[in-house]
Amino acid sequence: MPIHIAITRHVRPGCEAEFQQALREFFQTSFAHDAVLGATMIVPPPGSDSREFGILRTFTNEQERDAFYASPMFQAWEERCKPLTEDGWSYHQLHGLEAWFRSPGGPPPRWKMAAVTLLGVYPVSLLIGFVLSPQLKKLPLALNLFCVSTLIVACLTWLVMPRLTRWLKPWLNPKPQKNSSQAVAESKSMPK
Repeated sequence: MPIHIAITRHVRPGCEAEFQQALREFFQTSFAHDAVLGATMIVPPPGSDSREFGILRTFTNEQERDAFYASPMFQAWEERCKPLTEDGWSYHQLHGLEAWFRSPGGPPPRWKMAAVTLLGVYPVSLLIGFVLSPQLKKLPLALNLFCVSTLIVACLTWLVMPRLTRWLKPWLNPKPQKNSSQAVAESKSMPK
């Protein structure tokens, strides 16, 4: 089973562009490691004062993941990004549905992941059943269910879930609310 990893790094002020460029270059280099199946960079939203960058990686298995993080290539990357980042980095392995809901801050609550998955599965299975029902009835039950399952998984993976998780991101991963003491402190420090 592929292993999905979410890493969060805090970039030093003023080093954001240099870090992004260095990370892009490292992504290209890291694909030389055969067990790296994918890598994605998550940047702070435009206009945000956050300097938190997410790195999502997929490996073929745990042994290959461990070999990658122990490799001289990764150690060289660590040395290169040390002056660009602060506080080291946080590492988090994603399991099951979390892989669709990847976020550097961690996955949303499981009940939200289940609700969004149901929101994706139900209309897709309804549509497939409605459109293909006459043709599928002719197949043996096991083959019928295999075809339906394959179509549902393909639709969810490449069409439905990427869009649903993007559209519902504010609900899935809401920004933390400021408590009243933070709001008062910020209002006092703002120029009038």
